[in-house]
Formats: sequence, C-alpha cells, structure tokens
Amino acid sequence: MSTRASRSDVLRLRLLSHGLSATATATAGLGGPLAVVERMLAVQAQDLPAASWAIGVRSPGTVAADVTAALDAGSIVRSYPMRGTLHLVPATDVRWLLDLTAERVLSSLETRQRQLGLDATIVASAAVAATDLLSGGRHLSRTPFLAGLRSAGIDPDGQRGYHLIVSLALAGLVAWGPNQDGQPALALLDEWAPVQRRLDRAEGLAEFLVRYLDGHGPATLRDFVAWTQLTVSDARVALAEAGDRLEELEVDGESLLLPVATERGVLGSRPAQRSPVLALPGFDEYLLGYRDRSYVVANEDFPRVVPGLNGIFLPLIVADGRVIGTWRKQTTRTRSAGPTVAVEAAPFSTLSARRSTGFARAIRDYSRFTGIPTTVTPPVAPPGGAGTIS
Repeated sequence: MSTRASRSDVLRLRLLSHGLSATATATAGLGGPLAVVERMLAVQAQDLPAASWAIGVRSPGTVAADVTAALDAGSIVRSYPMRGTLHLVPATDVRWLLDLTAERVLSSLETRQRQLGLDATIVASAAVAATDLLSGGRHLSRTPFLAGLRSAGIDPDGQRGYHLIVSLALAGLVAWGPNQDGQPALALLDEWAPVQRRLDRAEGLAEFLVRYLDGHGPATLRDFVAWTQLTVSDARVALAEAGDRLEELEVDGESLLLPVATERGVLGSRPAQRSPVLALPGFDEYLLGYRDRSYVVANEDFPRVVPGLNGIFLPLIVADGRVIGTWRKQTTRTRSAGPTVAVEAAPFSTLSARRSTGFARAIRDYSRFTGIPTTVTPPVAPPGGAGTIS
C-alpha cells in the first residue's frame, strides 16, 4: 500500500537521503568520505575535483585532502560501473556492480571500438600488458601506462587508449586507485582492493536498487533504470527481490520508492528550519541521479544548467531543494601568493538577501574544503530582470 505525498515532500526526503538537509548539515552529514560514497553507492566522477566536493558538501568538516587520502588508502576507487562513466565507488562494491553492468556497457561501446580498430584480440593483449605493468603493487598514471602499452606493441593513440582502459576496468582487471605525482594512477583491482563482496544476480539487483534509494530516494523505477542502464526486466527483478525493504509513495498518481527506514516525519509538514542554500558541484548526483529532473529544476531552466544541452552540467545553486541558479569559478595562480578562486553566481532570478547570504556561506564552506582563498562576485539580476525570489 502506498502513501500519498506531495512534490515538496519528495524534495525534503531527497535532501535527507543525500545528506543535504538542514538536519544533516548541522551535524556530520553522512559521515566521512567512505561513509558518503557507501550511502550514495556511486558518485559520478569524470571531474574528480567536482566529485570530491560532492563528498565534501555531504560531509561537513571533511576537506579535499581527506578524499584524496581515502583514494590513496584504497577504501574508495574510481571505475566505470555505469554508463561508461567514471564513478567513485566503495572498493568492496566494485566487482558485484561490474558483474551486473559491464556487459551492457561493453556492448554499447562495440561500434566505436570497431571504428578504432579495437577487437577482442587487442583487448586481450592489453590485459596481458596491463598485468605485466601493474603486478606486484605497481601503480601508473595514464601517460606512463599508455607508454607501457605502446612498448608492448599496442597502439594507444587517439581514443584507443581511453577505450582500452575502460575495457580493462569493465573486465574487473584495473581501477583508478591512488594518486601518483598528483595524478590518478591505475592499479590491478585484485591487488588494490582484494576484499570484494560477491552477490548472486538476484541478490545483487536487489542490493543495487536499495542502495540507490538509500542515497537518492524517493525515486521511480525509471529513475533507477536511467541511472544504472540496467534493463527494465532487471529493475523489476530488483524490485521483487527487495520486497519489504522498500515502500511506495504516490505523488501526482506516480509511484516513487524509498527504503522503509527513511525518516517519514517530513511528510505533509513544514520543516522546523529551512534547508541551507547549497553550492553543489557540476555533475552532482542531486540532479544527475534521476531520469525525471523536473522535481529539482524547472524544464525551462534546464538549458541554463546544461548550456547548449551539451552534456556538461554546471555547478548548482540549490535552495529549499530546487535549483535556483548556477555558479562558475576561475582559479588564478601566482608564484608569491598561491592560487585564489573567484566564484561568480548566475541565479535564474534575483536572489533575496537571505539566499545571497546563504550562497556566500556555502562558498565559504567550499573554500574551507579546498583550502584555497575564495571570493564571491555579488549575484546579479539575470537577463530580463526577473523578480526577487526568497
């Protein structure tokens, strides 16, 4: 039996799931870097500094060095478990996720890999070379790794190198692990993260859905399919296997799912305190984690978040669960003073004093996370002079 809820209820519950609510940010959010990634299951991470801040904003008190330390310790790794895109994943969860997703991702890459002249024989040769290069606890960043492939007679030029790395990662051979000379380095997964959970397919599908909803719920089954790129049939198996670990909300005639342990006190009530204004990174799970993004950003504003609809998601200004603008940063480096960052806000409507102050506070939190002095350009009215929003 489902419980009726409003779209506002969904926003409040999602802020809780993401560790972004007023209650969460007033304490320790979701915990340290590993606790955040365990809760989210996977954090999109093709832009590693953005992914690091996605962890930091959900873990008050965490700094960028803490995220780097978790990667260097091997508790978090970067791999390609979904959509052929890099994600931060708990090290112990990588292999069962790949067991469920790798085949479909590899299938989606076949046409492009044929165009690049890559076939199973070349990928197998790359696997042998990678094992030789990395075995014994060795780690190599991208450039020396590709040089090693070339020395083994494998051409990594153009996009071939990228596709070979992705194929080896999807096969569970390698993952991006520690930093080496300031650059992410590849490691053999079995050596770098030897402790792995192994789940049978039905159990894994259920775990996938429940863990997704732990960090993203409430969400629809279609949202889950879009996030994972599993089949609808697999999603239905996941739902059936999850059983009484999940419950339903009915919102405008649509069924949304959430774990049964979710705090339900927010339903139909006004929060005791308003959620803080948030400065979320680009590619944040709060927006990317769903097929239907209309809950958090108006359809007419979406092109401002993804200019030209080119797949590049700008950093977000979020208030009361809704995206109300974007922000950009520019880093300046000098030999004498070190780097500084200038942040410019681009609100969709003129910000109220409360929201302007809240955004400035959010950027101060970002500055503390990075350890880099950061200034904020006062928010300006958008083109057309839209009215103030409170």
